[in-house]
Amino acid sequence: MFDAVPSFLPPPADLAGAVAALASALGCGLLVGIERERRKGSGPGRAFAGLRTFALSSVLGAVAALTALPGLVVTGALLVAALSLVAYWRDRSDDPGATTEIALLLTYLIGVLCVWSLPLAAGLAVGLTGVLAGRDALHRFASHWLRPGEVRDGIILAALVLMALPLVPDRPLWGPVLNPYVIVQLLALLLAVQSLAHLSRRLLQAREAVAFSALASGFVSSTATIATLGLAVREERSGARLMAGGGLMSCVSTQLQVLLVAAAVQPAWLAVLWLPTLSAALLAAAWAWWLVQGAPPESAEGVGSSPRIEGLPGRSDDRMFSLWGAAAVAGLLAGIQALVHGLDLWLGQAGLIAGTLMASLADLHAALAAVFASSGAEPGLASAIPVMGALAVHALSKSVTAGLVGRWRYLRWLAPGLWAHTALGVALIGWLMA
Repeated sequence: MFDAVPSFLPPPADLAGAVAALASALGCGLLVGIERERRKGSGPGRAFAGLRTFALSSVLGAVAALTALPGLVVTGALLVAALSLVAYWRDRSDDPGATTEIALLLTYLIGVLCVWSLPLAAGLAVGLTGVLAGRDALHRFASHWLRPGEVRDGIILAALVLMALPLVPDRPLWGPVLNPYVIVQLLALLLAVQSLAHLSRRLLQAREAVAFSALASGFVSSTATIATLGLAVREERSGARLMAGGGLMSCVSTQLQVLLVAAAVQPAWLAVLWLPTLSAALLAAAWAWWLVQGAPPESAEGVGSSPRIEGLPGRSDDRMFSLWGAAAVAGLLAGIQALVHGLDLWLGQAGLIAGTLMASLADLHAALAAVFASSGAEPGLASAIPVMGALAVHALSKSVTAGLVGRWRYLRWLAPGLWAHTALGVALIGWLMA
């Protein structure tokens, strides 16, 4: 009887399954309908759909799906859509939005979905109700809280993730390196973490803003962040302890970005690195927070804001990230990966170690990305040695930078936490790979 039913509809359910689907459809319709009933109003100008309409629409969808007749499901959808269209055309209110009409059609489809997947249908119903109930908050967020630059950057990031990333080829151009998909993925990760840090920073002020702006800047360049904050100490625009706390907070970004790079380039390294990097990041964060909270209070203006060189917005700008700055970092990552891979092909293991240590003076993550790409899917002690060496050399590079720019009073606050969390991470990697 049902042999001709297309495969997109499930076969008729047994009695227990049908009852469960109908009950779930009724519950989903009531959930959405309660929210719409509260906004329906009363009198001649009230909205056309409320509690009962939404509940019946969802049950109608479930009944149509239980018949396993595709034409009946489509006819029901067309009927609900036609009723919604007529209601919208007859609407004479001051705010003739189409939210209720679209929600009614979606509720019907949720009822249809109850026959196929109860958890998915219930999740959609809860999500739909949340969107409907959060109307005022969402309007305030979109119209008043978000800044124009943040909207532009959000569109760019969405286009990069949803359009560009699926279109680029996912194959390396030279050995295991120079994969366009990996490069674009790294760029998207850089932009995403900067955006989240920027939005979080807007909720805080004063000393906390110094810490979070340094955390955001560290995702682009921790070394440059340390140098910028050290310059503020040298010019006596801020205290050494507070700026050292910010510099150490940028090292948290360094550790977290190691995991991001590993996940993007060679996920097999996550099993080795998650414990060392998270432990080092927690130690650095705790030490940095102690420095920041113990520093004398001061304004978050100036150095507390992210410097433009870090590719993050200053106080006078509302941009969440610098696309060109992040693209330069992603390009640097790719270039150093190619350099280290070339040295590995030329000199073997010695070339890999030498290239990694040289690259880590400028950019730790580019050096590590090259090691991850060259090590294959099975990390071993031979490939862990360059990783540990790169972490130590990068800490030395930061210390020298802090001492030259911020001088001793800045370095003496920064160096203990810097070397403590680096030593912890290196020791844990060596212990895990031993």
